[in-house]
Amino acid sequence: MKEKHLRVRIEQCLFLATLSPCPRRSFGAVLIDPHTNSVISDGYNGTSRGSPHPLCGGTVCEREHVESGTRLELGCHHAESNALANAARRGVSTEGAWLIVTGQPCLMCSKLIFHAGIGRVYCVRNGYAGGDAGPAFLTSNKVDVIYVDGPADPRFNA
Repeated sequence: MKEKHLRVRIEQCLFLATLSPCPRRSFGAVLIDPHTNSVISDGYNGTSRGSPHPLCGGTVCEREHVESGTRLELGCHHAESNALANAARRGVSTEGAWLIVTGQPCLMCSKLIFHAGIGRVYCVRNGYAGGDAGPAFLTSNKVDVIYVDGPADPRFNA
């Protein structure tokens, strides 16, 4: 992928993150076909499709006072899982695709990324640091994890 295409896709991820209704974390993710530089699917973190509540907790983030990495049943769908689910909903293969995300994927999303056949994950520096467990899982399972420079996660600009 040419540098100019990577830059555009990073900007798309950051824009998608601004669509998230979550006051705690704003994530965007774009799945790319590396052979054509075209978007396969995208997503941002938020509630279930068609949910009557703008936030997973109704008016506040359910995870506000929950230690990171615990109580994973609480909270919204992550951008990475939304991008994968959107591809599956449309019947689009993700085998060999690349994922660009505005921070580090968590361990749960990293497992989904691996099982979906994603070959490379670009994590934008200055985004949310989700911890090393997700990227370590991907690397140990031979998924390339590449950190790229990009504008800061939009939630830091507030």
